[in-house]
Amino acid sequence: MLGLGMTALKSNFSSLRHPYKLTFSITYKCQSRCLTCNIWEMKPTNELSLEEIQKFAARNNYFRWVEITGGEPFLRNDVLEIVKAFKENCKDLYLLTMPTNSLCNREMVLQKIEAMLEMGISKLSITVSLDGYRELHDKIRGIPGNYDRAIAMFKGLKELQKRHKNLFMIFGYTLSKNNQGQLERTVEEVRKEIPDITYNDFHLNLGQISDIYYSNTNLEINASKEIVAGEVNAFLKKRRRQVGAIPVVEGVFLRKLLEYIRTGKTPIKSKSLDASLFMDSYGNVFPSIMWGRRIGNIRETDYDLGPILTSSDAVDVRKLISEGREPDNWTACEAYQAIVGNIGNIIR
Repeated sequence: MLGLGMTALKSNFSSLRHPYKLTFSITYKCQSRCLTCNIWEMKPTNELSLEEIQKFAARNNYFRWVEITGGEPFLRNDVLEIVKAFKENCKDLYLLTMPTNSLCNREMVLQKIEAMLEMGISKLSITVSLDGYRELHDKIRGIPGNYDRAIAMFKGLKELQKRHKNLFMIFGYTLSKNNQGQLERTVEEVRKEIPDITYNDFHLNLGQISDIYYSNTNLEINASKEIVAGEVNAFLKKRRRQVGAIPVVEGVFLRKLLEYIRTGKTPIKSKSLDASLFMDSYGNVFPSIMWGRRIGNIRETDYDLGPILTSSDAVDVRKLISEGREPDNWTACEAYQAIVGNIGNIIR
């Protein structure tokens, strides 16, 4: 944690030599039929192979935090080998994060997660997607029985955590017009299944539009500002106070999310391309999941990010960020780096 924390704090004072976080969509295949996202409609072909990903990990071995996402990551049969590639090459890797929709075979997923934990990753965090109580979640996700699968997955992870203290899990709840006003009921319904659950076991995201990631520019997902602002404010009051850097950063994320809901403006200048970047399953590199400004493809640079990060396109993107002209958004994929990289301005 010290290495990751010091690198993140260093981004307050100077440009970093390399990004320390990679958000990597390893596949756009997905079994969900979400009302807030169109990833499931994609028919991906020619996604990066395991051999290509292994080359990429070997040639860009400086990441301390890797977020593997999708689609549904566990639809790739080689997800374990992908994680192994980053663990073996990124010697300072501290944190690996990954979401799941819980629709793959539960025992298979838990077995693969346990195998990842046994690789010696300092911290492995799994986000179980859950957007409502039983009927609501299944409606939003478009899959009957998805709620029960998510609850079963979370219970399985809690059992796994008893053997592996480097495992952490959380429910990921996306606020949209489809579930506005239903957060409190959702938590209470989950508590009936998992009695020791608290508001700290939920992470909130706001449903947002992205042409390169969610491909949802044709969807109406915006919730009522008044309703979701009230929900986030109530959520903040119900979270238990915890000690440590991560709870503190999460608290700032939520307060700034409240600000973003009310204003529609990015509350903190991003650290995209300096601290982090997004790469899709075809090797295209972007500043973030919300910014469709392609700056290169690793297949064109022999899987080396160096030429991409020093390209004229990357220079232009950094200039736009410095001028405050990046697209307005506030997502967890980029927000945490922005928070830690602007800590001096936040605590003033």
